[in-house]
Amino acid sequence: MATLGQDILDLSPDQNLSRYLQRIRQYPMLEPEEELQLARRWQEHEDPEAASSLVNSHLRLVAKIAKGFQGYGLPLSELISEGNVGMMQAVQRFDPERGFRFSTYAMWWIRASIQEYVLHSWSLVKMGTTAAQKKLFFNLRKLKAQIRATEEGDLYPENVSYISDRLGVPETEVINMNRRLGGQDQSLNMPVREEGEGEWQDWLEAAGENQEYILSEHQEMHSRRLLLDSALDGLSGRERHILSERRLSDEPATLQVLSERYGISRERVRQIEVRAFEKVQKSVRNAVIESRVNH
Repeated sequence: MATLGQDILDLSPDQNLSRYLQRIRQYPMLEPEEELQLARRWQEHEDPEAASSLVNSHLRLVAKIAKGFQGYGLPLSELISEGNVGMMQAVQRFDPERGFRFSTYAMWWIRASIQEYVLHSWSLVKMGTTAAQKKLFFNLRKLKAQIRATEEGDLYPENVSYISDRLGVPETEVINMNRRLGGQDQSLNMPVREEGEGEWQDWLEAAGENQEYILSEHQEMHSRRLLLDSALDGLSGRERHILSERRLSDEPATLQVLSERYGISRERVRQIEVRAFEKVQKSVRNAVIESRVNH
């Protein structure tokens, strides 16, 4: 695993972006059969050369997707780097036997990785990270452009209502997000008045994170842990061990190591891993649905 993506690390966009963009154009596009064989070599044998070929042939895809996020004021080189991380995650999880191209699968991981980076880096003040807030964050500007809502300050009520209906979020969230995106982060050392008496940081209630926020974060993490533990209890001992070693460990075990431990093929280990993961997903999803119904 350590060698996966090494070529990307050596060919970083941070030093010379124009040179990087020129270099990645040199990697050839893969034919479907060639892509399939490379993906199988990585999945079955963890061949780092196969993984690098698969990754490098799609670096242009990452750059193209990253350019679509330039409107948030972040360096393109950073967006590309985050997208490359997402693509390497896609390579590790891609199943070539499902019948679709790697680019179709990878674009979702690339986009998700870049979106997370934008959400956490765009502003000094933490943005909302619920699914609805992410959807609003990344679609508000586009919808405003479509309805030609170019007014400064708050949106007109009819525009707020339209955007709220289209995205399925409360009107208050539309108003707040529009104000948030329309403002700029200000230094806490800026004076409150023109005379320069007093700074904004003097009005802060206390240092450190809000205690209610910390408590809610701990409660959410505890709830997620309980759901995962409950789902893992529904697996057999072998399923639980293989899933834990492959997906829950800081240093995932290889298919070869687990196949030798259980005396089965690498492909059989992979099948058990996938089946166990699907069982966990289904168990967690059903528990969440049941919880919502009961509340």
